[in-house]
Amino acid sequence: MINVVSEAYSRRAVEYVERFASLGAAHPSDRQLVATWADGIEGAVIDAGCGPGHWTNFLREAGVPAVGVDLVPEFIAHARGAYPGIPFRTGSLDALDVGTGSMGGVLAWYSLIHYEPGTIRTPLLEFSRVLKPGGALLIGFFDGHVVERFEHAVVPAYQWPVGDLCDELVAAGFNVVETHARTTTGQRSHGAILAIR
Repeated sequence: MINVVSEAYSRRAVEYVERFASLGAAHPSDRQLVATWADGIEGAVIDAGCGPGHWTNFLREAGVPAVGVDLVPEFIAHARGAYPGIPFRTGSLDALDVGTGSMGGVLAWYSLIHYEPGTIRTPLLEFSRVLKPGGALLIGFFDGHVVERFEHAVVPAYQWPVGDLCDELVAAGFNVVETHARTTTGQRSHGAILAIR
């Protein structure tokens, strides 16, 4: 599945960058939530599934030592060109190239949406591994009443009830601190979860 996702985004990388490679496409409440979360982080942060790098840059501008990681080489190439001086690297969320307990935070903003229900615990366990005790995870995702696959613009994705995703986080070693949900007419519902290792 990882290769399928990477190849699908690679094929549409230019289009994706044109549409989403700026925080102008982000909802104001999302920017506020990420900023508030980042303000409480002690240590470095991985922007896991950083895409074109705009959230990584947002974190760096907030004074957080952040590194961006993404499966898609085209996204990493764009991020390096757009935000020189910020470390970006190609990699899988299932096996992050950092030491155990070395990170203060992990941001996974819509980067888990393509994981099937039977595999989503793999990246969550990896996030748990790399975070130090007390480290913070913030997830953005598609909210829904049931776990359900749908036809995403790039490659099939999943929506999750907040409670079900919270259960997965607890099973991976996290304590859930906050949950957020937002419904906008004409769009899929948005969810966010803040959890502590």
